Amino acid sequence: MAFWLASKRRKQHSDWIPRFDPRFWTVNFPRPMMASVVSTSHNAMRVDCEFHYEGELAGLIWESEDTLDHPLLAYETRRDYAHTVLSFRWRSSDLVALDQPHGPTLTIEGRDASGTERAWYVRLWNYAEGSPTDAVVTLPFSQLQSGYVLPGETVHPADIDRMFISLAPQGYVEGSTERLSTLVTAWAEVSDLLCEGDHAMLEVGDIMLPAHGEQMATAYDDSFNQTPARLLRQVEGLGYRGRIVHYVGMSHYYRLAGNVERVQYGGQLCGPCEAWHADFFARAVGMGFAPITSLSFELLAQHCPNWWKQRDWSWNFAETGWDPPSALLSPLIGDAMTFLQSIAAQFVALMEAAGAEVLFQIGEPWWWVQPDTRAPCIFDGPSRTEWGDDLVAITDMREPMNDAQKLLLDRAGEALANATSALAQSVRDAATGEAEILLLAFTPTVLDPEMPELYRANMPSDWAYPAFDRLQLEDYDWLTAGADAARRTALDFTDQRLGYPIEKQDYFSGFVLDPADAHEFWPLIDTALDEARERGVTQRFVWALPQVSRDGYTRLPRYEEDEVNAFDDVAYPLALGRDASVSPEFSTSVAVTSSGHERRNALWSDARMRYDVGPGVRSQAEMRVLIDFFRARYGPARGFRLRDPYDYSSNGGDGEPTAQDELIGTGDGLAADFQLCRNYGEQKRPITRPEAGSILVSVDGVPASGWSHLGKGIIRFDAPPAAGTEIRAGFRFDVPVRFAEDRLDVSGATFAAGEAPSVPLIEIREAS
Repeated sequence: MAFWLASKRRKQHSDWIPRFDPRFWTVNFPRPMMASVVSTSHNAMRVDCEFHYEGELAGLIWESEDTLDHPLLAYETRRDYAHTVLSFRWRSSDLVALDQPHGPTLTIEGRDASGTERAWYVRLWNYAEGSPTDAVVTLPFSQLQSGYVLPGETVHPADIDRMFISLAPQGYVEGSTERLSTLVTAWAEVSDLLCEGDHAMLEVGDIMLPAHGEQMATAYDDSFNQTPARLLRQVEGLGYRGRIVHYVGMSHYYRLAGNVERVQYGGQLCGPCEAWHADFFARAVGMGFAPITSLSFELLAQHCPNWWKQRDWSWNFAETGWDPPSALLSPLIGDAMTFLQSIAAQFVALMEAAGAEVLFQIGEPWWWVQPDTRAPCIFDGPSRTEWGDDLVAITDMREPMNDAQKLLLDRAGEALANATSALAQSVRDAATGEAEILLLAFTPTVLDPEMPELYRANMPSDWAYPAFDRLQLEDYDWLTAGADAARRTALDFTDQRLGYPIEKQDYFSGFVLDPADAHEFWPLIDTALDEARERGVTQRFVWALPQVSRDGYTRLPRYEEDEVNAFDDVAYPLALGRDASVSPEFSTSVAVTSSGHERRNALWSDARMRYDVGPGVRSQAEMRVLIDFFRARYGPARGFRLRDPYDYSSNGGDGEPTAQDELIGTGDGLAADFQLCRNYGEQKRPITRPEAGSILVSVDGVPASGWSHLGKGIIRFDAPPAAGTEIRAGFRFDVPVRFAEDRLDVSGATFAAGEAPSVPLIEIREAS
């Protein structure tokens, strides 16, 4: 399917929004405090905060440059606020009030008239009318002055990067690392927001792509600082419809215990998370989306009780390589599982309150494997107690496993299955109606070929259909590495082990962690969506929205039509012999400089062949065959095969093929597909129409088995050839061609006089 990576708008639709539109504000803050912002109307928003320390401070932020939205939906960059006036009503509770030291202050970051970077601090109380917790604030940017009292230093309004309003808790002490005596839950509301004067409106992208059949995945850890309205506007505008998988993350949804060092054992959502998700679910339902809440067995390590964490045989914690790291919860630890079940039930309540179906994903539940040692983390306290005599050491999953070790891995798989089953049941119990449970598995880890027995622990047989309503699979590590053979093998294994029918399977395609990989990885991601569609997978998701927006990934709709076959896989019906004329053709631009020197640029990397097969027509009967064949092809509308009399074999053009003839690739241990080709010095010519039965393949000079021809000259190995091996092939082949003209001129008189007709053909460039 067509897509492109958009870097900016180029004549796409745009609209206008008021400057300071509530949907486009963000929040930021230091952990462990939490805050969220939601837009409550076209001119209002609300910020909810939870403070734990005296020195914590949140910011409600407006950016002059939109770096968060997709380029086709972003608002314009405008740093000049001269002669602009912003006004709004401010209300707050349990924050430092407007009239107090450290009360809400507008910090403006930009440059002064000389271009020097600097910041100004505008006390809102100096521009407010009303009470310290309920006032109308008017900010004329060309007259603003910084400082605690007026008059102060004049703000330069013409070159501002961003501005933010500070939010401090009652009891705030600047720079303090002391804990507050109790958790402070606070809020601020901005309403009647109005921008007037110069540049009071901003141009904003306003595309609305037709539905293309794909669905979106988001994550709260990635989007907690934005408004739900902003996120969902992008999802809809980019053509995604139906379901949205929303991973609640591992670090921002929970409330901390009183010591601020760990989560509450019973599991409690923090207030900002509840407010954000209530708005998210309600907006999603109102826009026709069906949100799927996703919860994993993962918690930010610094907030996870140590005795909840998985451990390896050497008693090392199971922690990821993220910064800061996350920890994996043990399926055998009852309190950890109770925590997840409580959180799940609270999200069920939020979904139902918003009128959403209860769709719940258990996201990547697994026993962690240490990435450096490949030690499985199945040896926490309960496992060492409960598994008793079955407990044996496993320190490297790459090593061959004996029967006792396999039995232990099966026991671990049984424990994982029990934990996921209990979590699923807790969701069903919490729902007042039906609940659909989906399970997500990451096959590159669960089915890593280097650890062939790991599936026993991480893909337990008790997950087999119909344990869950839908099975969801993602394989982005293999996808972006080009490990197509591993991807196919994993799909086959999963089908055999778990048995979910294709209509009960979902697929996740993504993701691009490093933007430097965007142009390499997004074509693979896009192609994988098409492949899943062709397999019959109806629920396909792109992971994830922040990367889609960052890289400008834009997927276009596929219009279902009766496909016209532009190529008939039939051979030209007449023998050519050596009478046909053959003309290799290049395209080269030649520019002559004023000094007479030439600058030549080859526009094609390979020659395009032209033929004239008219001299091969030798009789009236053959002429009738040619005319019938021309009509059957609708002239140049349909392609066909032509055997080039001078170059039809990999062995010197006309010799008997051998398995050593042409180098078609070098193994890397991952790739399993190789394109047949003819090599002419430095030029490589893809061969898309080999002769069936003529193909011979060798690997490092040894005739190869375990491969098949997929068509279009693609050779697929059952297992990827080892890194560094030479892949060679021999074959006979035809050239895909079409008639060059819409008209075939034949004169009986000239033909009878021995003059051959002209029947020009031109080679077709086929995509393999």
